[in-house]
Amino acid sequence: MAALVYRRALLKLSGEALLGEQGYGIDPRMLQYIAAEIREVHQLGAELALVIGGGNIFRGTEAEVYGIERATADYMGMLATVINSLSLQSALERVGVVTRVQTAFEMKAVAEPYIRRRAIRHLEKGRVVIFAGGTGNPYFTTDTTAALRAAEIGAEIVLKATKVDGVYDADPLQHPEAVKLPCLTYLEALQRGLKVMDATAISLCMENRLPIVVFNLRHAGAVRAILEGKPVGTLVKGE
Repeated sequence: MAALVYRRALLKLSGEALLGEQGYGIDPRMLQYIAAEIREVHQLGAELALVIGGGNIFRGTEAEVYGIERATADYMGMLATVINSLSLQSALERVGVVTRVQTAFEMKAVAEPYIRRRAIRHLEKGRVVIFAGGTGNPYFTTDTTAALRAAEIGAEIVLKATKVDGVYDADPLQHPEAVKLPCLTYLEALQRGLKVMDATAISLCMENRLPIVVFNLRHAGAVRAILEGKPVGTLVKGE
């Protein structure tokens, strides 16, 4: 059994990751798959925190389409992340992984409020912590939430799960000739406008020297391989 290179990590999932083959909502098969992937690394002793988006239910950036002001729409999107977090918590608990959901705004009936020291203590006790509700503020993405929480809890790496197996010099779904980039610096990602994470999130990771790995969630065993230090996806780091 390979030793873990990264002991504490933050896994960023998009809300769309829960869609599976559906056009909307939550696919129970994807929940089971993600729970199994997390359970595998949890059993190896990894301390894992998660941030999940809400795009499978509602995206705040689509506010204009619905005639809703952006700030209100962003709060609606944050509520969607709570729904996704609770569903993932349920899936993890079913496979024997003890979890805690913490929200950026109080929802005492369903989750703990986010308290940094409490979150760290949960991780130290072997619990998976799911951060819901974004940063608690409009105009910030869940990518930024992931970078912020990762820095706060002392994570050693940010894992950005996507539909593709890394970062390319063009969209590989539209440009079959696109070239995969195995390694990037933070500045290259920012200057070239590559789809790693949003600029605020990348800047936060750069300031805190947090490496980012962009990988395909549907490649079974990818999370474990990354934490074992194997070359998976695209690594974004300093010089």
